Amino acid sequence: MMVGVWLLTLLLAAAHAERLFIGDQVLRINVESEEQIKLLQDLETREELELDFWLHPVSTELPVDLRVPRASVSSVTEFLNANNIAFSVLISNLQERLDEEKSEMMENNIMERSSRSFNFGAYHRLETIYDWMDTLVSQYSTVVSKVEIGKSYENRPMYVLKFSTGGNKPAIWIDTGIHSREWVSQATGVWTANQIATDYGTDASVTSLLRSMDIYMLILANPDGYSYTHTNDRMWRKTRSENPSSMCRGVDPNRNWDAGFGGPGASKNPCSDSYHGPSAHSEIEVKNVVNFIKNHGNFKSFISVHAYSQLLMYPYGYSCKNAAHQAELHAIGTAAVQKLTSLYGTRYQVGSICNIIYQASGGSIDWSYDEGIKYSFAFELRDTGRSGFLLPATQIIPTASETWLALKHIIEYVRDHPYY
Repeated sequence: MMVGVWLLTLLLAAAHAERLFIGDQVLRINVESEEQIKLLQDLETREELELDFWLHPVSTELPVDLRVPRASVSSVTEFLNANNIAFSVLISNLQERLDEEKSEMMENNIMERSSRSFNFGAYHRLETIYDWMDTLVSQYSTVVSKVEIGKSYENRPMYVLKFSTGGNKPAIWIDTGIHSREWVSQATGVWTANQIATDYGTDASVTSLLRSMDIYMLILANPDGYSYTHTNDRMWRKTRSENPSSMCRGVDPNRNWDAGFGGPGASKNPCSDSYHGPSAHSEIEVKNVVNFIKNHGNFKSFISVHAYSQLLMYPYGYSCKNAAHQAELHAIGTAAVQKLTSLYGTRYQVGSICNIIYQASGGSIDWSYDEGIKYSFAFELRDTGRSGFLLPATQIIPTASETWLALKHIIEYVRDHPYY
């Protein structure tokens, strides 16, 4: 069976020029000093090694997760050993994990076609998610509608699901999948949208929420990148726009917002996964959201869902200064995380972006907060590194269901504490 899956992987790769990761390793590095952080930051600049830092070297309190191409494994491990930097191997052969993931998706597709049902505990391609959106709108037309907010760089529609009982009410914004390889984010968005639709009229809390507020969900915030992760490069993070001055494509859509744009934590190098782009809102995917939010004019909360690390964060990322409402935001986040933990015991940390992970400029929730949307938060979902961006599909529903408890707490708080 595994031989068949392996052959199928090679055939699909040839058909789509799919990038393979045979022999690539993911290392977990535990830094113990500022000197080691500096050494790893220097290692990060060595472009010939083609390293992919899943978690960057920023603090002795945080681990560093690093994908190392097969050709660079010996050089990197020798470097770490020579400098007495402790590490372990989280994933010994990345391609094997990707093959398992692809095999699960294929099996799920066969089951869905035979049963004509949508599996919320599986990962899906963009087209399947868009088809499911139409089904959801059709089934729950009294509360759900679909709004196109623009097209992506590659001309894919960007759809927002609007949950509303009518009228021009204050609104909540939730986006998932701005970084395309973080598949549990998009999957959590799908599950959450279904939960809101099915709970309305049966769950008193959700019914009450939607009678006083609207919820807008952008499940595929980076549709081109997400499609590309399924066809060409599972580890792709950015958009797919062309950079005129470089052979490298794409911009980090969460470094492209007009909030400390081009500052620390964003790269000027078009080949970097953190490339900020030529100017703020240069990416059409970002500009579509900015225009929609501004034209609506009545958003009270902006929530962006990422993976991984198990964090709930609030502004700022472009600066380590406290936001004006830091104490209130921290209290909301702490209470929301308590709700999340109550389901399966999953532990989250709460704090500002700059203080809990690293300084990162041009982020979406810094922009929304500076635009006056007080209740701006970002989630980093499961896990803390064991699976990284390859979270097993078996964890989608547990992840989504616990996250929903935190989201619902934030939304209820916003409803009960109007500041307009």
